[in-house]
Amino acid sequence: MPPILEPNTLDFISHSEAQTRRLGARLAAYLKPGDVLALVGDLGSGKTRWVQGVCAGLSVTEPVISPTFTLVNEYQGLYPVYHIDLYRLADAAETATFGLEDYLYGAGITIIEWADRVTALLPGDYLTVELHHLEDTKRRVILRPHGQRFLRLLETFKQATFAQQRQP
Repeated sequence: MPPILEPNTLDFISHSEAQTRRLGARLAAYLKPGDVLALVGDLGSGKTRWVQGVCAGLSVTEPVISPTFTLVNEYQGLYPVYHIDLYRLADAAETATFGLEDYLYGAGITIIEWADRVTALLPGDYLTVELHHLEDTKRRVILRPHGQRFLRLLETFKQATFAQQRQP
């Protein structure tokens, strides 16, 4: 997969599950109620690890597991977190059966695994988190903002997380 050189996109390599969780936790510091994270990636690419990190960064203390069979897990931390897994849904029409829009426009942070199945239903502002399996412990992570809120959030996150600090 060639590198993506799109403006306003952050593309980096995570070298371990722990690093993937840490980066998710760092991103959590910039999230607020109403935000939507759209996770995309194959099985085993690290989507649930990213969610675990975000939840840790939001002070969720209970175990965070993928809701593959229940569709939605709700967690309470600094804000409510709605963890949605659409793997088992055949098409976007099935999302109406569990009220996806209630979560998208709810009072918490919504994180959707397999979000590429419902792209047309997502709000105008959201952040796509693509995870690609490279090796046993390496993942390529691409953050792609949609809307002004996430364009600003990504720039702030990028500076805080990856910019080298100048020494006086």
